[in-house]
Amino acid sequence: MVSTNYAPEHTGIGPYATQLAEHWAARGADTHVLAGMPHYPSWRLDPAYVGRWRATESRAGVTVHRRRHTVPPRQTALRRALFEASLLAHQLLDPPRMPRPHAVVAQMPSLAGAVVAARIAARYRVPFVPVVQDLMGAAAAQSGISGGDRAAAVAARAERYALSRAALVGVIHDSFRPRVQALGVAPGRIRLVPNWSHVSRPSVSRTETRARLGWAPDRQVVLHCGNMGLKQGLEVLVDAARLAPGVDFVLMGDGNQRTALQERARSLPNLRFLPPAESADFPDVLAAADVLAVTQRASVLDMSVPSKLTSYFAAGRPVIASVAAEGGTADEVRRSGAGVLVPPEDPAALLAALKELAADPAEADRLGARGPAYVDEHLSAAAGLGRLDDLLAEALGTDGSTAHEGAVRE
Repeated sequence: MVSTNYAPEHTGIGPYATQLAEHWAARGADTHVLAGMPHYPSWRLDPAYVGRWRATESRAGVTVHRRRHTVPPRQTALRRALFEASLLAHQLLDPPRMPRPHAVVAQMPSLAGAVVAARIAARYRVPFVPVVQDLMGAAAAQSGISGGDRAAAVAARAERYALSRAALVGVIHDSFRPRVQALGVAPGRIRLVPNWSHVSRPSVSRTETRARLGWAPDRQVVLHCGNMGLKQGLEVLVDAARLAPGVDFVLMGDGNQRTALQERARSLPNLRFLPPAESADFPDVLAAADVLAVTQRASVLDMSVPSKLTSYFAAGRPVIASVAAEGGTADEVRRSGAGVLVPPEDPAALLAALKELAADPAEADRLGARGPAYVDEHLSAAAGLGRLDDLLAEALGTDGSTAHEGAVRE
């Protein structure tokens, strides 16, 4: 597998890539992963990897090959291009030493990862199977990043190059199909492989966790967790906090916009910033909130379904989604029945919905209860990993037994 993001990163794509590789290793596959250096979501290099150009390590039976790359603390099109270029150059010039693989899987949106994976597959004449978690071309165009339009055109060409060489293409949401088809992939080669909920259920009472975090029992707490980037449009939560001093907002995580958000939120006593929670504590922190928020810029439409949603649903709290109604995120919230939708970048609309949830605790509890039920019905790890097993087996032209007996080495 080629995935820029991998453990010890515990948010975003990293946990899915990690659980998938470890799943294959546990089933007897000699599994290798070509990854970047841990840096997400803070966009700062993990201190344990400072000064290292390459590394090979064993994690839960998986051999992980890491190559150094730039880590831009602030996102612009040029800096992101340098990040991808450094990944591409180092991974192509110094490929991992390993036995001949039976197949090569790539986690996109990494352009470098997709191109490298396609070239490794071509070198060994084995199937190349990308899993599209996002497409960088569409994301660059919709995120508001400086120079995004030019970057989108370049990214789309790289994505077309990689996807055209795929045996099959997995997409995590149906809303991704039109974009993938527009890049030249025939509809018959696209398979739906939704992500799964990769976190455990809460283990301690909400009351205990709220007391430990200093969250007052009589105040509504709205929590956003995960990446703080341009695409998230978290300014709407800062502005909502300014308009509603009686509601507490918590932004937990890291990202290249955190400093700007902290500056915008200066002197707001009802808005707190927390570092990312430890993996074991994460489900309890989510469950302790009254409402879990997912936000996106209004321009983000069809190529982004935040990975945080699967964790939110498992927490059993209502979700408020400040996102475009026609996007994949809105589709998923509607399908789950576990939350409410409000227009993006509209703090007044968000506050109106929060007021309704606070006034009707029974409805809030009903919405929250739908989340774990939706996870059990559609987003279990067993179901998600099984769909990827099936995708790989189909690409290999087997019934799945080959993939379980060592077919996936890279």
